[in-house]
Amino acid sequence: MQYRELGSSGVEVSEVAFGAWVVGTDWWGDRSDEDAVDMVQHALNEGVTFFDTGDVYGHGRSEELIGEALGEYRDEVTVATKVGYDFYNNAQAGHGEIPKDLSPEYLRDAVEGSLDRLDMEYLDVLFLHNANVDEVTDEALEELYAMREEGLYDALGWALGPSIGWLAEGDRAVELDFDAVQTVYNLFEQTPGRHFLDTIREERADTSLIARVPHSSGLLNKQVTPDTELGTGDHRAHRPDAWFETGWEKVEAIEFLERNGERTMGQASIQYLLDDEEVASVVPTFRSVDDIDEWAATPDTPRLGDEERRRVDELYAENFGIDRDDGMTPEDFRTSVGGDDLRGAGVLPSEPAD
Repeated sequence: MQYRELGSSGVEVSEVAFGAWVVGTDWWGDRSDEDAVDMVQHALNEGVTFFDTGDVYGHGRSEELIGEALGEYRDEVTVATKVGYDFYNNAQAGHGEIPKDLSPEYLRDAVEGSLDRLDMEYLDVLFLHNANVDEVTDEALEELYAMREEGLYDALGWALGPSIGWLAEGDRAVELDFDAVQTVYNLFEQTPGRHFLDTIREERADTSLIARVPHSSGLLNKQVTPDTELGTGDHRAHRPDAWFETGWEKVEAIEFLERNGERTMGQASIQYLLDDEEVASVVPTFRSVDDIDEWAATPDTPRLGDEERRRVDELYAENFGIDRDDGMTPEDFRTSVGGDDLRGAGVLPSEPAD
């Protein structure tokens, strides 16, 4: 395992992180609390030291289990959580989004609640969870900065998702010198990851990227194949059938990345993201101990060569030679500012002048 710093915060993260949305929820399959704790501790044994949870995962249960699993190793690990969804006063139905609250009073109560459940005195990283750009007011920022000064957390991040887009939010995080932006970013879905890399470089910012969904919902690690039947509760079932069908064709086009006995497709997909020094960590979804063993070993596998990288980038530029709609076009990308961010970035064409 290798380790990188989040921005200039001094907070160190493992290049491969543990996304704890699998802990305390059934979004990625059922597992007992004991199994979840064992997975977390197994990941730690394999060199994973960055554990990323959220207060809304299992309505606090994920944080409780992470605290139980890591309590005795507190000085050896980096723990992040996310706040912003008011699950205290709103029931959750399935995977639907519940109301958010980013008022100063709520943010402080949420952070203190997370610390209680984790049984920890401070957080290494605090993320705003899927906050719209207009929800992060000056008053909210003042409270966030005050809590950092008080030692409640060390590094500040903005977690974006689950849908593709969020350009206004990520750009604002870079403008505000947030230590980290967490975003969907993988070899098949490079918007908005590539956009944020450009923004960070243009602004010469210290903000780091944290890439989530690095395996494109199971395509790039070959866990979702034409023979896979996704259960009704599986978080990936929202993807259109056409998206999976085109995805399987794309996988065939990049199978040259596999090196028999040296690097799997799942490992190559992570290496592709880690090529950029601004990407501090990649957060795959560990569903089993076997996943942990494979993906935590990624930093020890061969990095992509220049020719491999060039071939991947050429394929991406031409949509892997596929000329049909996959059901998820840029017009469907998420925006909180009426599409101005997408048009400004060239993701959507500019509107004609009046």
